[in-house]
Amino acid sequence: MKTKTVAPESTRIGWIGTGVMGYSMCGHLLSAGYKTTVYNRSASKADGLIAKGATKAKTPGEVAAQSDIVFTMVGTPTDVREVILGEHGVLSGCKPDTILVDMSTSQPSLAVEIAKKASMMGVTSVDAPVSGGDIGAKNALLSIMVGGDAGAFATLEPLFKLMGKTIVHQGGPGRGQHAKMVNQILVANNMMGTCEALLYAYRAGMNLETVLKSVSSGAAGSWSLSNLGPRMIAGDFEPGFYVEHFLKDMKIILDEASAMRLSLPGLGLAHQLYQAVAAHGHDRCGTQALLLGLAQLNNIDWKIV
Repeated sequence: MKTKTVAPESTRIGWIGTGVMGYSMCGHLLSAGYKTTVYNRSASKADGLIAKGATKAKTPGEVAAQSDIVFTMVGTPTDVREVILGEHGVLSGCKPDTILVDMSTSQPSLAVEIAKKASMMGVTSVDAPVSGGDIGAKNALLSIMVGGDAGAFATLEPLFKLMGKTIVHQGGPGRGQHAKMVNQILVANNMMGTCEALLYAYRAGMNLETVLKSVSSGAAGSWSLSNLGPRMIAGDFEPGFYVEHFLKDMKIILDEASAMRLSLPGLGLAHQLYQAVAAHGHDRCGTQALLLGLAQLNNIDWKIV
């Protein structure tokens, strides 16, 4: 498609999914002056945005009917399929020339399927999953990995810049999702290292805050260490990204890897450890709750830190 100009006075935005990250992401577009229509399955989670001027819709299709560009940010591939391809989904209300942007983390194959079905209706579909968690969403510092039409990417870039800092076009449909899978492999292995390092420091009787200060700026530094390390030390396991959603992502990766005849033993171990964390009732905690599972394995009561 040809690149179009987006502007608050002429471009109507639709947003579906106002959870931990979606609420803040939509809020940035609303604050920039874009007329915005919102839908969330749990309607009350959109109340704050409506109080700031957004319009509430009853279905995803209704959102699409009132929008030039529709963003979706939901939990699972099943949710993506329902809100986009379902009976009252986004495509049921789209007009030709609408741009659909799925910012959920989902299956690359589903992104390709949606792009093909959207194209048959004259709609352009883009997959644009993000990384950065609740902190990145609140501070508009997300990394946004985009797959789809180059013209659509150019059109959307000003909107992406309101939500993120690193915005990269990865190629055609599904390529954004593949890039996010690469991201999640790195996160999984970094989280295991971060948790094991903090447990080692604890068992050695170190001051965890001073140890973190020493190692976070050197070769061992990582986003997980700098952003989630302090939360773990403070006993804060509230979600920036849910364990249950991370399990979903790892399952997608392992399925994709299997189809490519690719062995990822490190990710397989992380998946098993997170399964144990979820089995102990921490599925709605943040991914840093891996520490709790490893602490229990070592008979450490992390609450005493």
